[in-house]
Amino acid sequence: MGDSLLCRNNIGKCLYTCAVRPAAIYGPGEERHLPRIVSMAKLGLVPFKIGNANVKTDWVYVDNLLLALLLASMRLVDDIPGKEGRSPINTFEFIQPLLKSLDYDLPKSWLAVSHALYLAKIFWAVYSMLYPLLNRWWLPQPFILPAEVYKVGLTHYFSYLKAQQELGYVPMVSPREGMAATISYWQDRKNKSLDGPTIYVWGIILTGMISLFASGWFPPIGPVPLLRSIGLMLFRSMFGIRLAFYLAIAAHIGEGMYAWRLAKRVDPDNATGWFWQTFALGFPSLRLLLKRAKKVA
Repeated sequence: MGDSLLCRNNIGKCLYTCAVRPAAIYGPGEERHLPRIVSMAKLGLVPFKIGNANVKTDWVYVDNLLLALLLASMRLVDDIPGKEGRSPINTFEFIQPLLKSLDYDLPKSWLAVSHALYLAKIFWAVYSMLYPLLNRWWLPQPFILPAEVYKVGLTHYFSYLKAQQELGYVPMVSPREGMAATISYWQDRKNKSLDGPTIYVWGIILTGMISLFASGWFPPIGPVPLLRSIGLMLFRSMFGIRLAFYLAIAAHIGEGMYAWRLAKRVDPDNATGWFWQTFALGFPSLRLLLKRAKKVA
């Protein structure tokens, strides 16, 4: 936190200013840090932790930040009235309760900062070349960027002693209370949205269906002969390959229709989405809907 005084002597007026630089912010409605982490965890794209368990950073609950801003503004006009606070914590330890409450996995292995930074610079270079397209809805966010590596992989935190001395700031929401409110917010947000399996499940199932179709109908070019050889080994004949594809499609249609009817009862706002997702993925999608239906019941 820093403050300053800007004056114009010729008119005798001053502008009092105070700069408040918060760390990572969390809490209900925050849209910068946790939404990105949660969305990537949902897809299974948090394969490793960065740095080590001794790395500490700050996370500031949104209500505590608001209190600091209000106290700062009150102090500037000399109108300031005269619990457990926060302490630095490892980022992956901090987000673990949230991801666990949402049934998302947090990796157990660590990746050195130098290696993570090398990977992040590759994504930074690629997305720099894609700069004109960065606002397109179909372009996914980069997996990781250098600033994020530094944020979670290097120890950096601050003391709010100056804010306490000059503003009377004391956090009014403890880390435990803040995380409890954040978990409640994200559980409610998840229950209102279309849930889905990880990107690996999407890749395996869609690749399998496309490969089965290609081995049964495509001309023998490119990888098709290899795919057809695998299909013949599994299903014994071209007829068997095509029959397997027809049965898989029929199963997916049936599961999709069942998902649509079930979602009409337990998640009507996303019923259409549940149908198409289950039609594409089959049981891995239906299993998530059945789990949601069990909670509703």
